Amino acid sequence: MSFWSEQQAPGMDRTYMSYAGAAAAVVATAVAGAKAVDADSAWYRSLDKPAWQPPSWAFGVVWTPLYASLAWAVGRGISRARGPEHVRLVASAGANLVLNAAWNHLFFGRRDPRAGLAGTVLLDASNALLIRRLAVTDRPAAAALAPYAAWCLFATGLNLSLARRNPRR
Repeated sequence: MSFWSEQQAPGMDRTYMSYAGAAAAVVATAVAGAKAVDADSAWYRSLDKPAWQPPSWAFGVVWTPLYASLAWAVGRGISRARGPEHVRLVASAGANLVLNAAWNHLFFGRRDPRAGLAGTVLLDASNALLIRRLAVTDRPAAAALAPYAAWCLFATGLNLSLARRNPRR
């Protein structure tokens, strides 16, 4: 089985292809997830939110560097992994990105904080697995995902609060 980062295009080395592929996948994830978000919708504005929820503008400010660190860490890890570890890392990263984008569709698209909570709990588990897989190949890459995992845990707490405060929405 061959993956994009194992294939060599003329004039491009494995490292470049790994970073470029990871960056493209993360950008695609951000775009796919953003399509479902409507923080100005009447539904979202009507939710009972906790006082500790950050303002809407803060999410874009936080997610931009988190996505950059995710692309860097995955690109670095994939460029260094070999054999079965490479395959497992690519699969873990792919699953993580799918879950990342899916949360937006579960929460905003379905207008369902409980569905969003289920999605973010799965994302937290995926984060732990991705960090563990990265640590096998490259500890700095794994460490770079700590802020991403921490923010996702914060988001899980926020989502839990929203689900509790808005049981019928």
